[in-house]
Amino acid sequence: MTTYPAIDEAALTRRLRHPGRQIRMVLDTDTFNEIDDQFAVTYALTSPDSVTVEALYAAPFFNELSTGPADGMEKSYQEILKILPLLGKQDVPVYRGSTSYLPKDGGFVESEAARNLVERALASDPEDPLYVVAIGAITNVASAILMEPSIVDRIVIVWLGGHSFSWPDTREFNLYQDVPAARVVFDCGAPVVMVPCMGVASHLHTSLSEIRDYVKDVGPIGEYLHKTYKNCAKDHFGYTRVIWDISTIAWLANPNWAPSYLAPSPRISDDGRWIQDPTRHPIRYVYYLHRDAIFKDLFRKIGARPE
Repeated sequence: MTTYPAIDEAALTRRLRHPGRQIRMVLDTDTFNEIDDQFAVTYALTSPDSVTVEALYAAPFFNELSTGPADGMEKSYQEILKILPLLGKQDVPVYRGSTSYLPKDGGFVESEAARNLVERALASDPEDPLYVVAIGAITNVASAILMEPSIVDRIVIVWLGGHSFSWPDTREFNLYQDVPAARVVFDCGAPVVMVPCMGVASHLHTSLSEIRDYVKDVGPIGEYLHKTYKNCAKDHFGYTRVIWDISTIAWLANPNWAPSYLAPSPRISDDGRWIQDPTRHPIRYVYYLHRDAIFKDLFRKIGARPE
């Protein structure tokens, strides 16, 4: 059984506060899985006042767009490499992640991404932690923690994963692909900022009309995001689509747009439900997102528009 370093309650509570300053971060993303990751990558890389993106990690995924986790990860890796030149950010390092999910009987999955995360975390001061922003299955992050448990004292994890605590279940795509990895993250004692999907990030809908008006004509990345959005549905009449993944960057950009509170770290039942235990260490739980403020910030940054 893995032993994790204990973070005293005062230090943990302090690290769970919004940093109130520019932070260093890595972004773990299943970029080819949906159209929202492309927006999140763009949002992070156009928010230099809030974040410095040190590296991007390709996360595994498995659905109709991939033949398995390894294929999903490789497609995400290639999608990241496609996006960065459109933003003029070819110098940001990109690492391949896990080719499988965590084994259910324990152990980590070897990958470039997990090893790089360990390296960057160990080089970080606990008082200036590395922010690990994850918007897919959290396999890479959990693997890094299992490789080197001491990093829990040097990172803050911001994860879009699971549904809201009030939702009937938490069989959400990011979490339910790799439940063992989610359990590692919630059990290890690391500072975790959780942004739920249904009930919270599900507020973040936008339309083709908005993308056409505010994104399309602002350079190569705008054209690409518009094309990606347009191709996501055959009929856009009365249609909107949720862009979940920008929620994590929004919390870092302005916590007033993503109000939150401290809650005990949840457990996950075998049938995909939250188990609440008041004796557990705290995490930060985002319970609402101010949709308009977040999209205004995203659209302004993509178009380099002033406030």
